[in-house]
Amino acid sequence: MSDSIEIYTDGACKGNPGPGGWGALLVYKGVEKELWGGETATTNNRMELTAAIRALEALKRPCEVTLVTDSEYVMKGIREWLPNWKKRNWQTAAKQPVKNADLWKQLDEQVNRHEVAWQWVRGHNGHHGNERADALANRGVDEVRQLKAASR
Repeated sequence: MSDSIEIYTDGACKGNPGPGGWGALLVYKGVEKELWGGETATTNNRMELTAAIRALEALKRPCEVTLVTDSEYVMKGIREWLPNWKKRNWQTAAKQPVKNADLWKQLDEQVNRHEVAWQWVRGHNGHHGNERADALANRGVDEVRQLKAASR
């Protein structure tokens, strides 16, 4: 794995659940690529996970990735909870189904394609990559809202 890439991800939701969006900024050798999307009825956590999944999916070959997120849910899930969920067949310690297991499985699959170093940053704190990802996530929300309004 020689290609090194930085990825900044964020999710947004207007109402939780409600219309949501995800955004990712990929930076490779100074070149930036923006990705975003949204869903009409979702949660903030689902959008945070989707942002990381879509960003990693966009990589055509295995890469060394530094993935920066402001989501403690994603960080704790990937670093602490995921191995035990897999051992317990996607059940929590309380024997409940893992929330968002569909997305956690997709994220796990994508992470296994790459060498990912995870970094947490405080959201809305002036971090350039995080602010850009936040703007893209909100763009995803806005587009979903516009589509919904147009279909009425």
